[in-house]
Amino acid sequence: MDNKEKLNSWKKSEENQKSFQGWDFSYLDGNYYMEETPWCYETFIHEHLTNDCQLLDMGTGGGELLNSFHHPKEKTAVTEGWAPNYQLLLKTLKPQGVDVQFVEKNDQLNFSDCSFDLVSNSHESFSIEEVARVLKPDGYFITQQVGDLNGIQLSSKLIPGFQKLSFPLHLSTVVKELKQKGFTIIYANECYPVQKFYTMDALIYYVKTIPWEFPDFSVEKNFDELLAVEEELKRKGYIENREHRFIVVAKK
Repeated sequence: MDNKEKLNSWKKSEENQKSFQGWDFSYLDGNYYMEETPWCYETFIHEHLTNDCQLLDMGTGGGELLNSFHHPKEKTAVTEGWAPNYQLLLKTLKPQGVDVQFVEKNDQLNFSDCSFDLVSNSHESFSIEEVARVLKPDGYFITQQVGDLNGIQLSSKLIPGFQKLSFPLHLSTVVKELKQKGFTIIYANECYPVQKFYTMDALIYYVKTIPWEFPDFSVEKNFDELLAVEEELKRKGYIENREHRFIVVAKK
């Protein structure tokens, strides 16, 4: 393809991303690889979640991960702060008996004190004070988070003059603050998984889905940078990125 054809093709990838719902990346299947973390978030959930537990899943997205827990819906509450996802949850989870709450600020959870046996949180902001408040005594807080070095490798390739935003959420600070609130740390770890994109279509779709890591990115505006990473794809067979993840399992 010449550059004009590439531009038109990549704009179609950009357009395809507009159909993205919830947190469903199945569009990337076969064209994307993410190295596994040395832990399994879902395993920790299942180890501490019994059918009689009251569960709060913070920032549940489209409910995809929550559904993998197979927890009784009538004993489940979720929060979501992105309006399109919240509207989706009202149609999907609420009719099944899930308590669905729209939360813009995670330091203001609309639940009574000591409401939950387990609070799960995957890639959602949180206030340790509020988590402690809504957890029952001996309840568990399990959170998997994106670290401050996440995606810098790819952002630097695609965004000229990229500068990492201030990022206060670190494994060490979360562990320290949980201990200060009286929590016992059961498990804590972090890692830097390799991420690979095998097509330009997959790369563009992904980048448009997480604009906070690729500010003001567009195919037209960043066409020269896309041409440069396409050369990497030709040489290596993939475009490489590196993620940053950490996990904490804590008991109140």
